[in-house]
Amino acid sequence: MGIRAVLSKPLAAIVVNQQKKWAAQPALSQVKIFKNIIFKAKNTAFGKDHGFENIQTYEDFQKQVPIRDYEALKPYVDKILQGESDVLWPGKPAYFAKTSGTTSGTKYIPITKDSIPNHINSAKNALLSYIHETGKSQFLDGKLIFLSGAPTLEQKAGINTGRLSGIVNHHVPNYLRTNQLPSFETNCIEEWEEKLERIIDETIDQDMSLISGIPPWVQMYFDRIQARVNKPIKDIFPNFEMFVYGGVNFEPYKNKLFESIGKKVDSIETYPASEGFIAYQDSQKEDGLLLLLNSGIFFEFIPAEEYFDENPTRLMIDQVEMDKNYALIINSNAGLWGYSIGDTVKFVSMNPYRVVVSGRIKHFISAFGEHVIGEEVENAMKATCEKFENVKITEFTVAPQVTPKDGLPHHEWFVEFDNPPIDLEAFSQELDINLRKRNSYYDDLITGNILRTLKIRTLKKASFINYMRSEGKLGGQNKVPRLSNDRKIAEAMEKYTH
Repeated sequence: MGIRAVLSKPLAAIVVNQQKKWAAQPALSQVKIFKNIIFKAKNTAFGKDHGFENIQTYEDFQKQVPIRDYEALKPYVDKILQGESDVLWPGKPAYFAKTSGTTSGTKYIPITKDSIPNHINSAKNALLSYIHETGKSQFLDGKLIFLSGAPTLEQKAGINTGRLSGIVNHHVPNYLRTNQLPSFETNCIEEWEEKLERIIDETIDQDMSLISGIPPWVQMYFDRIQARVNKPIKDIFPNFEMFVYGGVNFEPYKNKLFESIGKKVDSIETYPASEGFIAYQDSQKEDGLLLLLNSGIFFEFIPAEEYFDENPTRLMIDQVEMDKNYALIINSNAGLWGYSIGDTVKFVSMNPYRVVVSGRIKHFISAFGEHVIGEEVENAMKATCEKFENVKITEFTVAPQVTPKDGLPHHEWFVEFDNPPIDLEAFSQELDINLRKRNSYYDDLITGNILRTLKIRTLKKASFINYMRSEGKLGGQNKVPRLSNDRKIAEAMEKYTH
């Protein structure tokens, strides 16, 4: 066993012990962060505009600071881009994480010196939690591959700006740099398919033990390797034993990914966002991701059904309930205040507080009042694939069909099968039943003959890859929305149908 694997175990014990202490005092941990960030930001432009000097309680804060998305925060970001200091947080951000917005074009999310540890330490602590629980640490001695966006940074108002994964790449600890792949030069290639081929050149003969990335792009990496050598991944990387992922629900990809590998490997789910590292899987035995209540972020939760209300209920951590969908709101030492990151979460444990990501606030279908969310379509598909054992899904997305050429309106599922069902109609009926079980409004609409049962449109191989390429979003951290309340993606997928 190498030096990294040996030294990681006592470090893991220290980190997990600290983790247990703050997790055992969730409300106190959050109040400490709340008071600290309010105090530090009271003399910023935002703090002065919102009376931070007079905020003593969470109730005061609710009155002074409204919920906002990036559009509402943008005037403050623009001030930073114009060279101003002390706008959202003391001084200037260390970085801007550059990400694409749906209405605002490019978004520039501040990352400060105070918030960098949230991004870096959280990823490290996820691995250490795994090591402490399982005793397995040997994967640290092999080669570690991170499939991510380019680490190249540009300057915006004198501030280093780039993708979050690229920024984080500059903070990989030195003791891991020597076994990190791909090389910096290869990582800087912007064009995803060219980059992927170079990554394969650099990794195919290496002793790979850990692979990290978004599942569909890791699957693409595996597919391209197997196209070269026609072997399962376990024969190419015999010591591959750890898969770290985030960004999408793993379940729709799991069967195909493990089939490509040729064996099951342990995995760690993480929940990183440009706005902050929210949670990570701290246990292989328990469901959900540990919410990071001691990492510079003060969380608020809005019941999802109230999100678009004028005065929605805002809750602290000790006011939430199990199995309810909440819009996630963050206030942080990056200078984000009352900020909606657009995700919904659901608590699956309250001792400690663990969540699952249940969907996106803007990714739903409610063309007929059904309000179907991402969690429901993903779980319906998972249950259906489990019944039809040999069926494997590459990717899918769902949209409403409000004005069909004939018959009643319906939900239209665009599905790229890796291994399609023999009886597509039976599969469709089972999928519809499973969705009806998960959403009573949808069930009522079917029963009341407002909607007909769902329709599956099968897609040609590589349809989603070709679609993402056409949108300039192939690879990196990009992913296809599972569902939309309009027909924009559906219309683009029409040309890929059989």
